[in-house]
Amino acid sequence: MRKIVATIYVMVFALLMVGCGADQAMKKGDKYMAIGEFYDAADQYKKAYAQTPNKEKNTRGQRAKRLAECYRRLNQTNKAITAYKNVIRYKQADSLTHLRLGQMYMRNGNYKEAAKSFAASVDSLKLTVDSCNLRLAKAGLESAQKAPQWKKDGSAYTVKKADLFNSRRDDYSPMLAGEENDQLFFTSTRNQAQGDEYSGITGTKNADIFYSQKDEKGKWGKPQTIDSELNSAYDEGACCFSPDGKTMYLTQCASDPDYPRYARIMVSQRSDAAWSKPKELIISHDTLSSFAHPAVSPDGEWLYFVSDISGGMGGLDIWKCRLLNPTEAGYIENAGPIVNTPGDEMFPTFRPNGDLYFSSNGHPGMGGLDIYYIAAKDISGLSPLTAHLSHPGFPLNSQADDFGMTFEGKLNQGYFCSNRGDLRGMDHIYSFFNPEIVQTVKGWVYEQDGYELPAAQVYMVGNDGTNIKLSVRSDGSFTQEINPGVDYVLLGTCKGYLNHQEQIRVEPVTKSEEYVLQFPLANISAPVLIENIFYDFNKATLRPESKTALDQLVQLLNENPNVTIELSAHTDCRGSDAYNERLSQQRAESVVNYLIANGIAADRLTPKGYGESNPKKIKRKVAEKYEFLKEGDVLTEEFIAALPEEQHEQCHQMNRRTEFKVLRTTYGMFDKVGRLIQKPATEPQPKD
Repeated sequence: MRKIVATIYVMVFALLMVGCGADQAMKKGDKYMAIGEFYDAADQYKKAYAQTPNKEKNTRGQRAKRLAECYRRLNQTNKAITAYKNVIRYKQADSLTHLRLGQMYMRNGNYKEAAKSFAASVDSLKLTVDSCNLRLAKAGLESAQKAPQWKKDGSAYTVKKADLFNSRRDDYSPMLAGEENDQLFFTSTRNQAQGDEYSGITGTKNADIFYSQKDEKGKWGKPQTIDSELNSAYDEGACCFSPDGKTMYLTQCASDPDYPRYARIMVSQRSDAAWSKPKELIISHDTLSSFAHPAVSPDGEWLYFVSDISGGMGGLDIWKCRLLNPTEAGYIENAGPIVNTPGDEMFPTFRPNGDLYFSSNGHPGMGGLDIYYIAAKDISGLSPLTAHLSHPGFPLNSQADDFGMTFEGKLNQGYFCSNRGDLRGMDHIYSFFNPEIVQTVKGWVYEQDGYELPAAQVYMVGNDGTNIKLSVRSDGSFTQEINPGVDYVLLGTCKGYLNHQEQIRVEPVTKSEEYVLQFPLANISAPVLIENIFYDFNKATLRPESKTALDQLVQLLNENPNVTIELSAHTDCRGSDAYNERLSQQRAESVVNYLIANGIAADRLTPKGYGESNPKKIKRKVAEKYEFLKEGDVLTEEFIAALPEEQHEQCHQMNRRTEFKVLRTTYGMFDKVGRLIQKPATEPQPKD
């Protein structure tokens, strides 16, 4: 009898200890849950659930519910489904349980079971005042009914896993950068990330931003860490860039063992090749809301971002604010009901043509986060009466989370991320390609006989009503999408230089095509070389092959009607001074006569023959072509004589040249008493 009593005491004590251990685990789990550490919370809830006796059905059901919520947040779909089913089995389901279970079935591609769960959720939520979740349940039911057909129909997209960029951990939010899209920045929790601790939120290291560089052959290199103060022991990621590539906006989430982690948007500036330590971009003084996933509009004027700040439509919404300068934001406003839902809208990004892409789990989709977009023409105001939301379909979208797009130039190709096919719920980077026909014009603006002009602007006018101003990149280039069947006039301008105009007629094509234009701008304060002017030997007669260069000069003068020029000819040092001066004067007059014959007013032209008196002064671009010359050298007779004999003829050829320089920029603008009668032309006009 004593042995039986002792055994009973032991069993009772053990049960008390088990119950106490479960309660302690629940308390720890609740603490972790309160600050968003879902990985650590799930570990504690799992212990508590396992230690709860089967007969305590209500308690097991409630603990399964908290465990399910953690698994849902961690993208551990199968575990979440099992936990939600236990909630229902133990009769602890509330109005959200069937909604969440339906969402998990969608992520698993089990659309039949998802439809059942969403239908049950709709029936349950109809009896409540929870209109937001009722909308989500109805959208979920629509998704479950339509997703199988979307998957069957497919789309023109081709999707491929980009193994080079991926690790065994999370790799997401790719963002192309560089003048030629030759850098790819992305977020990763791989082992190379800074810090030694593992996050209680995800169970992995805190994320850092990494990058990959293309080589000269266009091949991507292995991902690298960023050697600057850009990354820290905190979470950094989801970055984007200003149009000039000099400013990076990124998300940072600081660590705090006692409070929830509120994400914030940070700004880093590039100096030479290094990124500075990020500073916070103050968007709002609300310190209890998150601000994340920045995206800068192609014109650099607007910053779109994600926040749970009050005044939204439920969950995470996409908001926008005007950028007053790279480090200062203006008043914020919600992106509106076309974009936002009672669910989560995240990861906004812009295609270079202005289309807004984002991901959502609140619109009808295929499961998890799906990618949607709104055309550029519909973004302004985002009116529900005019804007149209598009779903790109399968395989760009899948049953899993699909998000974080970045585009390679104007084409519909680039990279995005998805956790499709990963049972751990880890995100990975994929490439995408859509063979849609895109026609573009690419141009370079540079100093004639010199280098790129990053301060230049290009005006583009089309007979379809197009009238836009384009800024050029640091290499003097620009790229713009154009439409078939349209005539365009493009005018390159820069302070201190003459304008240059090009015209194109865009014909319909069956595949993507790019027009390439050059905009050489003549400096108004220095002589400009006219290349490819040829004369008969020892004569002033222009050779036929000079016509192309001369016609371009006629065009230049017509595009700049307020300019007068001196047209000068130069010879080498061989021959007498008198002979060279006379020959050069005759050659200058030959060019002027050609220009007059082609419609240029004679009083805009001054011929001048300098003979050998003005030897050529070497510019940096010429010095790079000839190793024996350096910038600033003057090709005098003495200088040439000191060079090896095999280099003499090259110098003589450079001295034999035809140039022009601007004398006035106000021709025809004033009457005889100095009154303005004509404003200078600054922009092209549409063709009739």
